Amino acid sequence: MFSRSLSVVSVFVFLLAGCATTSAPKTRVDYDKSADLSVYRTYGFPQETGTDRGGYSTLVTSYFKSAVSTQMDARGYKYSADHPDLLVNFYMNTRDRTESRPDPASPYGYYGYRYGLYSGWPMYDNDRLVTYKYGTINLDIVDAEKKQLVWEGVSEGRVTEEALANQKATINAVVTELMRQYPGKPNM
Repeated sequence: MFSRSLSVVSVFVFLLAGCATTSAPKTRVDYDKSADLSVYRTYGFPQETGTDRGGYSTLVTSYFKSAVSTQMDARGYKYSADHPDLLVNFYMNTRDRTESRPDPASPYGYYGYRYGLYSGWPMYDNDRLVTYKYGTINLDIVDAEKKQLVWEGVSEGRVTEEALANQKATINAVVTELMRQYPGKPNM
């Protein structure tokens, strides 16, 4: 009975540890507190978005446009290709990040087997290097006439292989979360 309880507890601890390493992305928003966001009624996209620096439209751009359109339409804005009140721009960056972490195999690091018997050379480290993908998504909403940023949303965090394999769903989820924090709606 005791060994079964111990195995259930160890599985639970393992699951919690797994959850801790895959935390949700951090989001932050900022906006021009002096801007009256209710005066804007239409939105559009810049001729060249942040994800289209190569002179052509990418699949990522189409995912962003679709996600943004869904969110802006739900708030009562109308799309305008010619003369929008607001321009919505976006950018995405993924890069490798390396961190030094304690070796989980030993409470004293990799060289923990030496603990209490002898020590290694002073420069030995009990940590291991971990490399993973880290991504940032920026969403900018700009007053089209003034060419002035009125709202910005940023999401940053670890990017899983699943997120990379399902970019459309990932972009939609991040845009939805960022736009949830957008305070504007058109005054009808």
